[in-house]
Amino acid sequence: KEMEKISEMAAQVLEDTDEIKKCADLYQWCPDFLFLGRTFGLPVALEGALKLKEISYVHAEGYAAGEMKHGPIALIEPSCPVVAVSLQGGVYEKMISNIMEVKARNATVIAVAHWGDEEISRYVDHVFFIPQVREELSVIPAVIPLQLFAYFVAKNRGCNVDQPRNLAKSVTVE
Repeated sequence: KEMEKISEMAAQVLEDTDEIKKCADLYQWCPDFLFLGRTFGLPVALEGALKLKEISYVHAEGYAAGEMKHGPIALIEPSCPVVAVSLQGGVYEKMISNIMEVKARNATVIAVAHWGDEEISRYVDHVFFIPQVREELSVIPAVIPLQLFAYFVAKNRGCNVDQPRNLAKSVTVE
């Protein structure tokens, strides 16, 4: 039944873009972004980083939050916002711990979290809220705010979002 409501959830996310636009305005000139996710949040983080890179030409990397101490933590500084895909589920508390480590290094944290998650706001600077849905289905509504963020950053920077440079619309395998 929840799968049937995914399109409605996507529409709900698309209706409320104020916080996404605000963050795009605030962070459009940051030279680097780090995207973190765990379990089902990891592919969302990877897609968010890829979209930002592809259409706004900003250096963005996506990583498994559990691997943060094995390299990505060295990138964290005040000029590098961190996007934390913080979906409620089995690893939520570990994600909060990752966020606290990022905040200890004075970086801005933007979270993607479920509506009704009141705890997350205590740890992050901004939240892109998505509808409450089973964790494995949350990847669909969770990726939308990150795609919109990339779009707004690109528009703010004057990039052509309809024809990003050096990208092919299709890939041919030879």
